[in-house]
Amino acid sequence: MTQSPFSGSYPSNDVEFLLKPISIENTPIAIKEALIQSGQKHYSQMLSHESLPSAAYLDLFRQAMTTNKQRLAADIISLAAGIIATRPQGITLVSLARAGTPVGVLLKRVLQDYHQINAAHYSISIIRDIGIDTHALRHILQNHAPETLVFVDGWTGKGVIGKQLAASLQAFAESDGIVIPAGLYVLADLSGTAAIAASAEDYLIPSCILNATVSGLVSRSVYDPLTAAANDFHGCVYYQHFAEHDLSRFFVDEMLASVKQQWGKPIPPARFQAGQAAIAEKLLADLATRYNVSLANYIKPGIGEATRVFLRREARLLLLQDGSAEATQHLRWLAESRAVPVEIVTHLPYRAVALIKEIAL
Repeated sequence: MTQSPFSGSYPSNDVEFLLKPISIENTPIAIKEALIQSGQKHYSQMLSHESLPSAAYLDLFRQAMTTNKQRLAADIISLAAGIIATRPQGITLVSLARAGTPVGVLLKRVLQDYHQINAAHYSISIIRDIGIDTHALRHILQNHAPETLVFVDGWTGKGVIGKQLAASLQAFAESDGIVIPAGLYVLADLSGTAAIAASAEDYLIPSCILNATVSGLVSRSVYDPLTAAANDFHGCVYYQHFAEHDLSRFFVDEMLASVKQQWGKPIPPARFQAGQAAIAEKLLADLATRYNVSLANYIKPGIGEATRVFLRREARLLLLQDGSAEATQHLRWLAESRAVPVEIVTHLPYRAVALIKEIAL
């Protein structure tokens, strides 16, 4: 496989995207939703138009940075320590595109600047129901031992990606005879499915507010078996025309400045977050019954997952634990701008849950 190294809008030594830049026709969100729910297409075969955030929405991102960057910096330090503790043979960071990419860049820089560990960092695709990009895995394994791989994401919601990762790596072990540790490493593990997490709290990770402009100008990964060549990496769109609005490096620089302020404070290493799985499973069952939801896929728990619904799906309802919490201000803004109703459910175990609109087919 031949492809030029691709780092999006990041410096080339921060990350190598094992994704193939492609062109793809935009699918309007309402049409995409109908195609997904009817089973005519998988979500990974389509992208909707990604627009630049408005000035008002950008203000919410900057406010979230001001409020949460110290917490996030502490969790990055904690997660880096958790990685070091569990990878004595060496560290190769593999972030899951795209929410994992900014986290992986920060971890790489913290490992390098504060622990003198020069870890390679790749960002690769994993897609629900389809799995991880095995061509990307094989590319990594040409230069790195399997026991050094560390899979990084921003957060877990229901735990679908963690389970998909485990299933994909089991299948890879059977097909290629190579065993890779399947644990997922995240900042916030709401579902109890990550191997190591800095927190189990549903807090606002500022990078979740934006799309490509905080993720190296790279889209969500795309995979269409009808058009992909046999040995291609999964695809992505590179939004190079958004360059003057890009905040990817700003986010990293701001966070590293906060890490510097936090360094030396007593921050425990990240660990497995026990007890979360039962909480997540009960919530999904309760919400499915209460709101007559036909598939668990239509329930998106946590601030990060709820935000994703508003940025690229058709939302039916936004559930909030607190109607005035600063952490969900951007979600209230998104709901209002899209005329999506908001319901306050004070006993929610998370700050937010979004329900996807079910299309009458």
